[in-house]
Amino acid sequence: MVIEVTNLHKSYGRTVAVDDVSFTVEQGEIFGILGRNGAGKTTTVECLVGLRAPDRGQIRVLGRDPRRDHAELTRRVGVQLQDSRLPDRLRVGEAMRLYASFYPEPADPRDLLAQLGLRDKEKTPYGKLSGGQKQRLSVALALVGRPRIAVLDELTTGLDPHARRDTWDLIAGIKTTIVLVTHFMPEAERLCDRIAVIDAGRVLVTGTPAEIVSRAGHTDLEDAFVALTRREP
Repeated sequence: MVIEVTNLHKSYGRTVAVDDVSFTVEQGEIFGILGRNGAGKTTTVECLVGLRAPDRGQIRVLGRDPRRDHAELTRRVGVQLQDSRLPDRLRVGEAMRLYASFYPEPADPRDLLAQLGLRDKEKTPYGKLSGGQKQRLSVALALVGRPRIAVLDELTTGLDPHARRDTWDLIAGIKTTIVLVTHFMPEAERLCDRIAVIDAGRVLVTGTPAEIVSRAGHTDLEDAFVALTRREP
């Protein structure tokens, strides 16, 4: 296992964001964390990459503690977070070259920009990009170091259908372990080998998309998700 999360708990005051979450991720798989807004997905991955300290529980990423070994894991784990941001005047090409310089064997920045439809934006300041272009740039920055693990939070939020499909094709072709946080059912079905469905900070079920659909007694993932996460009024 390259990721092991055991009994993770995180609260903010009286609000419990993550409640006894456990899951594992195997080498080379795309593992989805699927849940509605506010389910605890982002808090889980922020603990996973060492940006937040859990109240209790254990996390191991590549055999290491994300908080204690944060500097080392930063070189081996690429992260695209939902609210990531760059200085408005920093140009796209400059950002890519800067991030590439952090790694011993980075991907070619211009090739990666081309794959994500940003080659013609290389000289454009970050502040002039659209929301979807900023999202695609954040994905490129997460992948430029050829990470052993990539954590992608709400991968295609703000993208039009064509850009979404192109991004899916890119992710599907990457030979690395990916943790994909999403609430978009077609994305989870298209990309994920296994999924953990999270609701109200707890893991409800883990399995392949087909297994989850079967367990819920439905014919597609969206209906299965609705059934699993339906709360009593």
